[in-house]
Amino acid sequence: MYAVTPAFLAALATSHRMVVTVDAYYGGALVASGIPVADGSVTVDRGSKTRRSLSLTVADPALLPWDANDTLAAYGQELVIKRGIRYPNGDEELVPLGTFRINEPAGDTLLGPVTITGTSAEAAIIDDRFQAPTSSRGYAGCFSAIDALIHQTLPTATVVNLTAGGRNPALAVAQWDAGADRWDAIVQIATAMQAEVFVDALGRFVVADRPNVLSGSVAWDIAEGEGGTLMSSARTMSRAGVYNAVLATGENTAAGTAPVSAVARDTNPLSPTVWGGPFGKVTKTISSPLWTTVAACQAAADYALIEATAPNVQTSINSLPNPALDAGDVIRLIHAGRKELYLVQSLNIPLTVSGNFAVSLRGRKEDTF
Repeated sequence: MYAVTPAFLAALATSHRMVVTVDAYYGGALVASGIPVADGSVTVDRGSKTRRSLSLTVADPALLPWDANDTLAAYGQELVIKRGIRYPNGDEELVPLGTFRINEPAGDTLLGPVTITGTSAEAAIIDDRFQAPTSSRGYAGCFSAIDALIHQTLPTATVVNLTAGGRNPALAVAQWDAGADRWDAIVQIATAMQAEVFVDALGRFVVADRPNVLSGSVAWDIAEGEGGTLMSSARTMSRAGVYNAVLATGENTAAGTAPVSAVARDTNPLSPTVWGGPFGKVTKTISSPLWTTVAACQAAADYALIEATAPNVQTSINSLPNPALDAGDVIRLIHAGRKELYLVQSLNIPLTVSGNFAVSLRGRKEDTF
């Protein structure tokens, strides 16, 4: 969760004044500030290639772009979005929600409104496919390769290693063909170091350990009743995306190694997803050319099984939104006489007071009162 003051979190459960700012940039320079918002939201989703996406509505038809250098045109223009609180004394505390490349502005030329969609900076890497065969040979380690591949597209990008100990393990030799997706290659490398890579609310490329509801610290309590922020919740439990075995395979022609594989299964007899139990046998397959040994495949399968067996519970929350909350955070949900820990899989942060704050949760774990 983005760091905010205790006063910010306390204000979420009381009547407060919401503030949203939208500033436009082109080539790194501010070109317009305080763009008025009629409607919109920011979606943060761990399951999407572009972790952050923007949907924005602006009422003024004069902002509909006509030329490539107009404020809201789709030729590299970016929007920086923040949401926060204005305190009774007039002070403001704002939380960044992301930097978004404008993808598609549209609207009625006479009456408006103007609708805008945008995505975080992974989109720039996705667009920049390899123009020639590219090898991982020569890099000092996994993070070094990720850093270099990102900077080849975005020379001024900020890339940070937030894994435990800032690890930079050795990287197996792999090759990607001309036309291959650069971002997929970067994700493969992050997976090989048992990490994930994404763009955060500050616009940084972050390499981080995958979150774990069993070991992560609680970022926020969402509770019903007096003093809580939960107004109502709807719950759906699904088998989709839940597995009790992971098959990891590696085949690397560039390194000239033989194909390798390994399997990890849920063998805990007390687990509801135990292999061969009532849940059945459900296998997830993962692969990477960077896994060149059985041991590497086994480590990848074991690591992936933790998230694969996590319960898939979709919870839509009607709450006073917390814009500081982020995908990957662990939250404590207190409702219906239960106290449960969940991992935030995705969330939709409204940019107006009337918007709904919807959160998708994974990895339920009972918490003690």
